[in-house]
Amino acid sequence: MRDLLILRYSFSVVVSHNQPHLSKPKLKSSLTNLSISSAPPSPLPTVDSRSPLHSTVSRDCKLRLPYYADLASNLARDGRLHDFAVIVESVIVSCGTASDLLSALNFELVAKGVSQNLRDGKFDSVIDVLRRVGKLGVAPSKLLDRVGLKLVREECQRSVNFGEADKVVDFMEIIADDISVNELVDPSAVLKICVARRNSNLAVRYACTLPHKHIIFCSIISEFGKKGDLVSALTAFEASKENLGTPNMYVFRSIIDTCGLCGDFMRARCIYQDLIKQKITPNIYVFNSLMNVNAHDWSYTFHLYKNMQNLGVTADMATYNILLKACCLAGRVDLAQDIYRDVKRMESSGSLKLDIFTYSTVIKVFADAKLWQMALQVKEDMLTAGAAPNLYTWSALISACANAGRVDRAIQLFEEMLLAGCEPNSQCCNILLHACVEACQYDRAFRLFKAWKGSEFQHITAEDYKDSTESSSSRAHLPKHCRTNVPNSNHLSFIRRFPFKPTSTTYNILMKACGTDYCRATALMDEMKTAGLSPSHRTWTILIGSHGSLGDVEGALQILKNMRTAGIEPDVVAYTTTIKVCVENKNLNQAFSLFEEMKGYRIQPNLVTYNTLLRARSRYGSLKEVQQCLAIYQDMRKAGFKSNDYYLKELIEEWCEGVIQDNNRNQGELASCKITNLRRSHGVLLESVAAHLQKSNSKSVMVDIQGLTKVEARILVLAVLRMIKENYSQGNLVPDDIWIIIGINNVAAEPARYDTEVKEEISKLLRNELGLEVLLSGSRIAVDEQMDMQSPLDSDQKLGEMLGVKTFPAELESSSRRPIDLLRLKVTKKSLYRWLQKRQKGMSLHYRFKKGLSTFRA
Repeated sequence: MRDLLILRYSFSVVVSHNQPHLSKPKLKSSLTNLSISSAPPSPLPTVDSRSPLHSTVSRDCKLRLPYYADLASNLARDGRLHDFAVIVESVIVSCGTASDLLSALNFELVAKGVSQNLRDGKFDSVIDVLRRVGKLGVAPSKLLDRVGLKLVREECQRSVNFGEADKVVDFMEIIADDISVNELVDPSAVLKICVARRNSNLAVRYACTLPHKHIIFCSIISEFGKKGDLVSALTAFEASKENLGTPNMYVFRSIIDTCGLCGDFMRARCIYQDLIKQKITPNIYVFNSLMNVNAHDWSYTFHLYKNMQNLGVTADMATYNILLKACCLAGRVDLAQDIYRDVKRMESSGSLKLDIFTYSTVIKVFADAKLWQMALQVKEDMLTAGAAPNLYTWSALISACANAGRVDRAIQLFEEMLLAGCEPNSQCCNILLHACVEACQYDRAFRLFKAWKGSEFQHITAEDYKDSTESSSSRAHLPKHCRTNVPNSNHLSFIRRFPFKPTSTTYNILMKACGTDYCRATALMDEMKTAGLSPSHRTWTILIGSHGSLGDVEGALQILKNMRTAGIEPDVVAYTTTIKVCVENKNLNQAFSLFEEMKGYRIQPNLVTYNTLLRARSRYGSLKEVQQCLAIYQDMRKAGFKSNDYYLKELIEEWCEGVIQDNNRNQGELASCKITNLRRSHGVLLESVAAHLQKSNSKSVMVDIQGLTKVEARILVLAVLRMIKENYSQGNLVPDDIWIIIGINNVAAEPARYDTEVKEEISKLLRNELGLEVLLSGSRIAVDEQMDMQSPLDSDQKLGEMLGVKTFPAELESSSRRPIDLLRLKVTKKSLYRWLQKRQKGMSLHYRFKKGLSTFRA
């Protein structure tokens, strides 16, 4: 009698009770008759306890375990790992025990089958089987022998080379608890793939499989930071806090450095605050990183330094170097001197040892402040302490003298650097060339460039150098390599050749030295291209300036076009330089046209651009010119720049005063008014003038002079009159009566408030100086009343817009609305027309007189 045991995936095995022990030939013949489907893995099989087969399986399972173990081992040996996993899962779940089956399996055969799958490139199949049997308690090390591990290592390396880091991480997660994974792949290669994909989760999973995961987490954060991906770096940081358990200062230092690299110093401060809230004291390295990230804010940096002292964290040399860096960035020479004095005192006591970075930073602080003598004194301190200056120290010293215009001393330092055996780089040479150009020593700059480029140096032997240094008694106590005094340094030649390779900056400096010789500047650009260097925006801008220095506006415009033809889009500096050329050569229309062009290319003007255009005119001749400049002024204010409003106000005032024919006005009084208003911001006035001049074609004119001084109110009224005059001369009709709002008060119980002096000044201007008819109109106007369209303000809507009051149709308004006290000056249309006619006739007579006078002289 036969019993039938059904395993999942249509696996049918016929077992005879009469043959409990099958021989190997019979096993092989039975294996050939097995029917196994290739369906994908499914959940673990279960046998229902209520099934009739349950008792049979439970009773016979232990008796037939050797058979099933033999069958599974042979399936694995033949490379059928999926079928091997199916049998193991089915038997263990059916029998309820795994230890007996696992002890009966032939893992040597299984390992051979796993190795064969790896040779066939079935890495995914191996990963799947290891995961499935691992859940049943089968250690991955039992399925992988020495050959299998070698093949796994090769397969992991191949996957990494093809960018398939997911497979590697999946495999490492399976075997991490049983097999050492340190030597499977290079961690940096896996991290490189994760960073390139911006896959922070995969990187975190990989880090968790390694025993030194705190180091890997630091590497992950740093690598994402180098790519500017702060979000992924923060994700890895949060994961590290969950997986590492205790706070790791190395990880905190890495994330703070990454915040600084990505420009988010505020996030670095928040991370520090979280540590303090958790009552965790950062170590000196975390403090140094945080101070370095915030070095641009010297006040916060020194605040951190005080906190560090309060928490009992001892500062090291790097701390003081960062403080000096903060002083350098802030230009705080006084603080740098105090810190330098303190560290020298600590060095004398033996608690600190100054390094090259300290000396170089202090020299850089003095160099930026043009304190070259103090910088040289720091050099003497270095030599006394037995520290030899390096390239950056020499460069800072040369820069200190160059910034102060001490070209001869800078060249002497350059020669001393060569004598000391320090090889300069191109940046050091560029500093010296720039010093010559700034001192207008153009020929000297070209001679130095030619000498360096041709390596035309005289050789001085070591004995000559030794004799020259030992001749200085002031250096007798110093080591020989520190003695840098040289005799007759003004006539010294450079002692040896050095690999000088000109950069783009080198050619830019020399092109600036060409001055008005644009032909020579063009030749230098061609030489630059021959040397394999691409002209930068700075190069093209200098070429534009060389044409402009000769007054060649067309040439400057052509260079700007050539720049775009060469594939380099002009930037704001190039446009500003060209605009400046046009302004200096009185081609203002072209300058304003270039301004509109750069706005069309979405290039944001800078402060120099705006100031160049606003100062282009010494006086205004027409309304269009004023409107043009005021539009630029308004654009400048919207862009967030602060301008010299007083200069523009002076020009507007001069233009406005042009409407007055009688020049007998007391100029002293006006001048005194100007002096008293020098400190007052003129932004409100200029905005008011701009707003009124933009409505040049309006039929009704309303001028609000509330809050303005006498001079400002005068300028605003004259600006409106000048606008009306110019429009009339062009054939436009005279507008309706001009209404000048002097005082408004929304409180019904109080009279309207206004400045009496301003009212008298404007009345005097209109009546006495211009001869206009002015009426004072003080009335109480209810906003909810329906106004006649022929009234001075046309309608209540216009009045509401002018007064900042929202108005509604009469049928929707409340009858209880409070009235508005309004005080106005009215300039009648009739007198305005009469004044315009008189001025036009006077201008005509003046023109005829000048023409007759010129004819008489001829």
